[in-house]
Amino acid sequence: MLASILASGLAAGAIYALVGVTYNTMFSTSRVMSFTAGQLAMLGGVFGSMFTLKLGLPIAVGFVLTLLCCAVIGIITEFVAVRPVLKSLDQHLYVLSTLAVALMIQQITAIKWGTEPQPFPRIAGFGEGVLDEKFWLPVLACAVTIIGLEWLYRRTLVGRAFLAIAEDNFAARALGLPERNLRVASYALAGVVGGIAGFSGGQLLLAFFANGALLNFYGFVPVALGGLGNNRGAIIGGLALGLFQQAANFLVGGIFSSVAVFTLFIVVLLAAPQGLFGASTARRV
Repeated sequence: MLASILASGLAAGAIYALVGVTYNTMFSTSRVMSFTAGQLAMLGGVFGSMFTLKLGLPIAVGFVLTLLCCAVIGIITEFVAVRPVLKSLDQHLYVLSTLAVALMIQQITAIKWGTEPQPFPRIAGFGEGVLDEKFWLPVLACAVTIIGLEWLYRRTLVGRAFLAIAEDNFAARALGLPERNLRVASYALAGVVGGIAGFSGGQLLLAFFANGALLNFYGFVPVALGGLGNNRGAIIGGLALGLFQQAANFLVGGIFSSVAVFTLFIVVLLAAPQGLFGASTARRV
């Protein structure tokens, strides 16, 4: 039982963590919490199943095409739901605009793909039981993604420009950084991260249109636990959430595990509104 809790909990937690990183990537350059993060992960599973099973393409080709499609969806989100809001005086309209795009993605997927969960192919074909690849591919994908993002942000000029925009977009714009282009690039990058989450977790979650709404919530919890904009905190929060959720499934089961997750979420926010790893912000009064 302990091995099953650890394997399934780490797998689910890695997927939640990647969705949390998707939230952070979009937020960093726009200061907008886009509720399409979970939908991008859902599309990662749907596109992956479509390219590899329905169209019969090799796994590697299907993976690349999945990431390209998710990146395009991310860019469309920036153009349709984010850019018009940033020009508005009431910038909190992103709650409605991004939620509307998320619902449109979900409904179009349901119409075109179907409302029943579809299978996802085995990728590497190794392992059985708790050593099955469906448990460890999300963990491996999460590790590789966070290492790649750290390298991008710390070792490349584009990554440092992302950090500059995230730190102070007005100062970065004054220095001549192309804020709009960087924001579009960050949404494309968020689409890639979401696609990785859905593709690596496809065997565990299946290719199902309703996964988007589920991942939207469970991906937001690590962001709240780890601190908004903190990718390392999102990873730790996601893994902790996955382990806690699976332990609750084994102990109380069913709907009560969701109640336990909600309770933990509320308790942490009451104790640390800025998140466990987030820094409190100062405000001039």
